[in-house]
Amino acid sequence: MAKEKFERNKPHCNIGTIGHVDHGKTTLTAAITMTLAKAGGAKAMSYADIDAAPEEKARG
Repeated sequence: MAKEKFERNKPHCNIGTIGHVDHGKTTLTAAITMTLAKAGGAKAMSYADIDAAPEEKARG
C-alpha cells in the first residue's frame, strides 16, 4: 500500500530560539505569534501555551 503524498496548503517557516535561562526566549516567541496573528498568519499563543513543559511550570 502506497503512502499518500503530503501537500502543504499554507506557507511554512520554522523558527528556533536558543539562549540562556530567563533571557526572553518565551517573551520573543509570544511576540512573534502575536504579530503573526495580527497579520492573519497564525494563532496567538500565551506564555502558558508556550511553556507547557513540566520543568518550566515548576520553575514558575
